[in-house]
Amino acid sequence: MPASPSSSAQAAREALAVRLAHLRKDAGLSGKELSVRCGWHPAKTTRIQKGEAAPTDADIRAWCAACEAEGQIEDLIATARAVDSMYVEWRRLQRNGMRKVQEDFFALHAQAQICRSYVSNVVPGFFQTPAYATALMETITDFQGTPNDVPEAVAARVARSRFLYEGGHRFVVLMEECVLRYRLGDAETMAAQLRHLLTVMPLASVSLGIIPFTARRSMWPLEAFYLYDDRHLVVETLTAEVNVTQPRELADYAKAFAELAKMALYGDRARRLITTAIDCLG
Repeated sequence: MPASPSSSAQAAREALAVRLAHLRKDAGLSGKELSVRCGWHPAKTTRIQKGEAAPTDADIRAWCAACEAEGQIEDLIATARAVDSMYVEWRRLQRNGMRKVQEDFFALHAQAQICRSYVSNVVPGFFQTPAYATALMETITDFQGTPNDVPEAVAARVARSRFLYEGGHRFVVLMEECVLRYRLGDAETMAAQLRHLLTVMPLASVSLGIIPFTARRSMWPLEAFYLYDDRHLVVETLTAEVNVTQPRELADYAKAFAELAKMALYGDRARRLITTAIDCLG
């Protein structure tokens, strides 16, 4: 099984740490000598070189100056910032509420021509009704203990649905059947959400496949992920948003998506799964 996205982020941190260690060695400095030149405790140098502590912009400037490698500063700072953005905890992203994160996703969709989405837990945001989105976001806010700006966040999330109807965007979505059965909000909220799926399915911009419970698995269920134009991947875990741009990992997720797509049902067979889920709500 492939490494988790959080493991990939840690690997990127460690690769940055190796680059800094090589600069020190190329300069002929011991860890203690570099620490003296930088004006900090040797333990800090050790933590940075092991990838246990993320260097700040100021740390990188001091490190490069100590190694007489000022020409490396801008590249290393850019690398460090990219690593920092790979794995970002939801509590950090949503420390002032959820609206800003929703606006960031709006921008991602605006820039992408094709969004391939796989969901195994909830309906993707651009398909959500206001009532369903409200029920979900209230649950998330309660769990995380972050500021409650749910009405504003819901408005920003639902705004993404405009791209279903304009701009030539394409949404290729794979959904595990369990998403149809996980109840968020009351029965009417869930029924309305499922009926909305039936409404958007015929759109020219939409391809919706549902992987049934009975599918013979050639690919195990994964965490939800969104692949934008084969250039940017967002993976959603319980605690963090993971951003992936490394070509090899993008290719792995594209391969996984293709394999998952083979197990999905489309058209009338997918609609029957949705109507059955509505009937089960009683």
